[in-house]
Amino acid sequence: MRAHEAGALHGDIGNRGPAWLRTPEDVNALVPQLWPRTVRRTANGSLEIGGVSVAALAEEHGTPAYFLDEDDLRARCRDFSSAFAGADVYYAGKSFLCKAVVRVVAEEGLFLDVCSGGELAVALAADFPAERLALHGNNKSVSELRRALEAGVGRIILDSFQEIDRLTELARELDKRPVVLVRVTVGVEAHTHEFIATAHEDQKFGFSLAGGAAFEAATKVLDEGVLELRGLHSHIGSQIFDTAGFEVAARRVLELQAQIRDARGVELPELDLGGGFGIAYTTQDDPSPAADLAKRINKIIDAECENEKLSRPRLSIEPGRAIVGPAVFTLYEVGTVKDVDGIRTYVSVDGGMSDNIRTALYDASYSATVANRTSQAPPMLARVVGKHCESGDIVVKDEFLPADVQPGDLVAVPGTGAYCRSMASNYNHVPRPPVVAVRDGVSRVIVRRETEDDLLALDVG
Repeated sequence: MRAHEAGALHGDIGNRGPAWLRTPEDVNALVPQLWPRTVRRTANGSLEIGGVSVAALAEEHGTPAYFLDEDDLRARCRDFSSAFAGADVYYAGKSFLCKAVVRVVAEEGLFLDVCSGGELAVALAADFPAERLALHGNNKSVSELRRALEAGVGRIILDSFQEIDRLTELARELDKRPVVLVRVTVGVEAHTHEFIATAHEDQKFGFSLAGGAAFEAATKVLDEGVLELRGLHSHIGSQIFDTAGFEVAARRVLELQAQIRDARGVELPELDLGGGFGIAYTTQDDPSPAADLAKRINKIIDAECENEKLSRPRLSIEPGRAIVGPAVFTLYEVGTVKDVDGIRTYVSVDGGMSDNIRTALYDASYSATVANRTSQAPPMLARVVGKHCESGDIVVKDEFLPADVQPGDLVAVPGTGAYCRSMASNYNHVPRPPVVAVRDGVSRVIVRRETEDDLLALDVG
C-alpha cells in the first residue's frame, strides 16, 4: 500500500514499521523521485541544490528553511503544459503561493487558480493576467466576488445557490458577464490508489449530482442569463496515483453535460477535472509522469464523449502538489538525539509541526537524510521530531539515519513544496521559515523568514 493522504480517516497505515523504508544499506543514497532534479550528493558527502551546497545555504539563510529548485519547478510546469497540450493547465495556488512562484507560472504559460481573497491579492500583486485566473471556494464573500469581477478574473467556480444569487446581483450592479463553471459533487472520493464511487456527497463543496442540485444550478444560471455558463467542474481528492477515479468522475460529469444539452439545447464547451495528482513522499509512492496522466485522461474523455454523442469539451486540470511539491525540500539542524530504552531514537530538529503540519494532521509519511555528510556508521531507525510542546510534533515517523547522527548535523526532508509553507503556523510563537529559490549557483529569498518583531507587530495589547 502506498503512503496514504489521510491515514487517520482511511485505515491505520502509520505503523508500518521499517518494512516500507529504503533498506538500511543505502542510508546515504538519494532516491531520485523524492528530490528536486538538481539535487545531488557531492564528493564530500554534502547535498547541493542548483549548484549550491546545503552547508553554504544553511550558513547564509539559517535553518529551518524551505529550498526551492527553480529549474525543477519550471520543468514540471513545462511537463504538464506539454503533456496536456490543447488543455488549460491551472497551477493550484493553495499548494504554495508567493509572488515569485506566480511569476514563474505566468512565464511558463500556465493558468492559476486561487481560492481566497488573499490568494487573489498575491496573484494580482504579481501582475498575473486576470483572464488566466480561476476563483474557487465554497464560501466566497461579496468583497471577494466583487474584486474578482473588477479584476476580470477569467473563471469563477460556482459552489452554492446563494453564490449564484450573490454573483448575479454583483454582475448586474457592475454590468459584467463573468464566465462561470458549476462545481459538481460526483460521488467519487479518491485517495492515493483507492476510490469509492458511492456515499461521498457528504461534503461542503459543490452541487450534488445524485440529488439533482447540479442540474438545477446549471439550469438556474442559464435561465437568468446574467452569468455565462461555460462548463462543469469536478474535483475528486488529493494524492491520487491512478486515473480510475477520474474515469468515474468524467463519465458522470459528461452524463450531466448530455442531460443539459438534451433539456436545454446547450452543449457546454468546457470541462474541468480538477487536480490531486500524487507525488513521491517515500519510496513506496510511484507517481505517474504528466505524459502518462494526460494520455489516460484524454482517452477517458474521448470515450465518454463518444458514448454521450458530445463534442469534446476543452479540458482544464489543476495540478499544484505535482508541480511544486517535489521541487522543494526543508533543511533542519539537529539539536538533540535521544535513545528511548531501545524502543526508538528521537532526532529533534529546529522546526517541526509549525513548518509541516501534514504528518500530525494527515498521518502523512515523509523521508529524510543527513544532508551535510555521508557516514559509514551503521543505520538506526529514527523518528525525526520537532521542537514544539506537543507529543504529536513529528516530522518523519520512521527513517533510517546513520547511528552517529549528532547535534549540528543538517537533515533534509524532501517533498515539502506543497502545503507545508501554505499551512505553516506560529505555534509556540515560532517564526515561520523562509523560502529560498536556488538556480545556477545563486540563491535568493522569495519569502523572508519571520522575526519576533513580526510576531509582536500584530499584538496590540
